[in-house]
Amino acid sequence: MEGVMMKNQDKYAVAVRKPDQEIVVEVAEYNGLNINKKMKNMPILRGVFNFIESLMLGMKTLMFSASFFEDEEEELKKHKESATVKQAELSEEAARTEQERKKKEEDAMMGGTVVLSVVLAVGIFMILPYFISLFFQRFITSQIAIALLEGVIRLLIFVGYVAAISLMPDIKRVYMYHGAEHKCINCIEHGLDLTVENVRKSSKEHKRCGTSFLLIVMLISIVFFMFIRVDNGILKLVLRLLLIPVIAGVSYEFIRLAGRSDNRIVNILSKPGLWLQRLTTKEPDDTMIEVGIASVEAVFDWHSYVEEIREGKA
Repeated sequence: MEGVMMKNQDKYAVAVRKPDQEIVVEVAEYNGLNINKKMKNMPILRGVFNFIESLMLGMKTLMFSASFFEDEEEELKKHKESATVKQAELSEEAARTEQERKKKEEDAMMGGTVVLSVVLAVGIFMILPYFISLFFQRFITSQIAIALLEGVIRLLIFVGYVAAISLMPDIKRVYMYHGAEHKCINCIEHGLDLTVENVRKSSKEHKRCGTSFLLIVMLISIVFFMFIRVDNGILKLVLRLLLIPVIAGVSYEFIRLAGRSDNRIVNILSKPGLWLQRLTTKEPDDTMIEVGIASVEAVFDWHSYVEEIREGKA
């Protein structure tokens, strides 16, 4: 919505521009999935865990942002007044129990939303292209050609979806805040002070973007699915589904490498993701840049970071 989320290790901040133009910043810790740290940091597996955690954190911050934009303010006010009266009537222990119950409900709703999002994404971008490609098996006998065709269909659906939703006014504003997020990161990574003027002239594309990650997933899936050589259609589909976590893990490792490397080959391979970001990032206005700056400053000491970059260049 009208905000930017920045994460630094286990700490994250959400900066939101309220309807009255005030910027509200929430800072909290997010420990993610309760998994053994060694397993959580294993190559490939860490990509799967990171993807799930990103979805959950994204939903959490989106709910926080949306809470400032209730259409019926009077109804919200009444709800708060009612909740205050009810809270006063409850004992301290009962109030604590009520708070825990609400948190569990919120976590359950968030988890359900994440699961539904993953199921829909897999259905639309993985299963649907497979069934469409079955139609062409009547005319094409080469399994490699069918796998490539399936991959092209998957890419067309994905790019078409991204392009279509970018035309929605609300999504366009989300993409503008997305651009502000990237521009803030690029600003400090290039050793510039985090000011509105410096951020404005920074790039809105970034190699570590989630858009690039999703595109890499689509491209790597083509390579992986080419090696599935079974005749049974159901087994072929099951193998595709089982490979999705592996594909996500490999894609994460590439994005991680791309973010840390300036290798020419890696930069070339990163180009498609940067091109796609022209759809998912828009030029923000100065008020959006201010929100992005507030989010960065809440979790990251950019002054020290920029100073280190300047000393390294000296």
